[in-house]
Amino acid sequence: MSTLIAYATKYGFTKTCAEILAKKLGENVDICDLSRNHPELMKYDKVIIGGSIYAGKIRKPVMRFCSDNLSTLKVKKLGLFICGMAKEDDVQKQLDSAFPRELLEVCAAKGFFGGECNYDKMNFLEKFIMKKITRSEQSQSRVAEDNITRFAGLMR
Repeated sequence: MSTLIAYATKYGFTKTCAEILAKKLGENVDICDLSRNHPELMKYDKVIIGGSIYAGKIRKPVMRFCSDNLSTLKVKKLGLFICGMAKEDDVQKQLDSAFPRELLEVCAAKGFFGGECNYDKMNFLEKFIMKKITRSEQSQSRVAEDNITRFAGLMR
């Protein structure tokens, strides 16, 4: 069985999570950045799609990929994940709004893999907004390793 992990990221945290997930799956896994490539879905048995959330929305390449491939994705073993700085009570709402309902209803796994706020990578406006949201002047990174492990188990 072959697995595709397709993602989009702004600063690289989602890519890091996709790589961790690929190692945990321990099988024939391809990773694809949807901002750069458009994978051929027919050669995969399982498809995992993830993206970072900014201002409550998932990256546009993820939205496009899901809508362009909706019928194909619905018949695959499917996993969906997000990355971001959401508080625990907001995660489910963000997951539910990030992906089409048709995919959420048929996915085998969905999850939140943590988030990163790296002020060194942000412009002035992004720093200003994130400092208000996080209420912190410090960069932070939180990989939800347990969530990734649980997700990988569901996708095996």
